[in-house]
Amino acid sequence: MSALRIQRGLPTGTRRQAAVLYWSAFGGKLGRILGPERLGIDFIERWLDPAHAITAVDATGRLLGIAGFKTESGELIGGGLGALTVVYGAFGAIWRAPLLACLERPLEPGVLLMDGIAVAEAARGQGVGTVLMAAVADEGRSRRMKLIRLDVIDSNPRARALYERLGFEAVGRSETGIFAPLLGFKGATVMHRRL
Repeated sequence: MSALRIQRGLPTGTRRQAAVLYWSAFGGKLGRILGPERLGIDFIERWLDPAHAITAVDATGRLLGIAGFKTESGELIGGGLGALTVVYGAFGAIWRAPLLACLERPLEPGVLLMDGIAVAEAARGQGVGTVLMAAVADEGRSRRMKLIRLDVIDSNPRARALYERLGFEAVGRSETGIFAPLLGFKGATVMHRRL
């Protein structure tokens, strides 16, 4: 991949593009909660926090990938009941909030928590994900973290294989329990990588 550039935050004018990219990666997981697609993308665009994003762009400024992380000060896609109400209305927010809460992962001391990674379809297989993950590791080191944690859903073996190649190890599981039919997946593998 020529002229790939990694940066903190979002390039100017790419907020909507970042929301669409994130939805393309996580719409299958989040679509039943944040759908329909138009509203899901609107929600992501509105509540996406560039302070918790690392992006990959090409020489023309086109967004090739985005990786998010969560800290004490926020996360890539934030927003609670009030944020949901803005996009989905009161009724839509009330039933969505508890389902999203099931997907929340608590912060742990010394652990940088990944908050999603997405690579544009045209850029897949070209090393963009690997470069983004290296930038996330650099972010973790700059914050004096000891580990990076991510959760990969069982229905995404390709992502898990990438993470294993990058030095992540499975350390546990999280289950969706009774919410599995609503969420569309039964569980996720918790993975760590030492920094």
